[in-house]
Amino acid sequence: MTTPDERGRPGPVEPTPTAGRTWRRRGRRLAGAAGAALLGVAYWTLVRPRMLNWGATPAERERSLPGDDLLADPDAESTMAVGIDAPPDAVWPWLRQLGQNRGGFYSYEWAENLVGLDIHNADRIVPEWQDLVVGDTVRLGRADRFPDATLEVVALDPERSLVLRTPGERTWWVWSFVLDPLDGERTRLLVRSRIGLPENPAVRAAALLVLDPVSSLMTFGMLRGIRTRAERLAGRERTPAAPDRVSSGRDRAV
Repeated sequence: MTTPDERGRPGPVEPTPTAGRTWRRRGRRLAGAAGAALLGVAYWTLVRPRMLNWGATPAERERSLPGDDLLADPDAESTMAVGIDAPPDAVWPWLRQLGQNRGGFYSYEWAENLVGLDIHNADRIVPEWQDLVVGDTVRLGRADRFPDATLEVVALDPERSLVLRTPGERTWWVWSFVLDPLDGERTRLLVRSRIGLPENPAVRAAALLVLDPVSSLMTFGMLRGIRTRAERLAGRERTPAAPDRVSSGRDRAV
């Protein structure tokens, strides 16, 4: 398009400031959308798999564990692991006293209590909490505030595995703890979580965005908390400067 000049002859139309601002805004929006898409792809393909499988080797992630059959086709699964410089009999008592109003979960107590769960992590083995059997209830939070925050003990193999699941007809969460003895003196502790999500796509997406990082962080804290306590019980408490034991080239304890 052209406009008349001073002599009435047509001349080029200069872009208006408003048009320039509009294009710049569109450019910024496109750049922002592209950046968000790239971040989403990076999170889903690079960050999330590592986050959900901290410390676990490829073989540990792929192997079948006790409790897998209770939720055969989960919508989300994580397998995390830690190497512990202590035999299974020094690790097992800490698992057996898991639960709110028992030994706690050995993770970030301040974060759990920030939402009112009333968790208090034990630093000693309490004999009256060692009577956990199949059919018992493990509480995740205080009963008056979170009456439905419970898991049921469905399998218990002393010094080998403990399997918890949501009670009721529909199992939507299975939480498995497995102890693998390495050489009689060390143990691999594996924790697997398998979750079934609602059919609603928006709810599923929101659940994954929230549950994945929160559960991974809390499980990471739990693994380290159990390791510290088990090694102390076995008389092998590591110093702050001591490196984590490496079981193999691809298996570094977290």
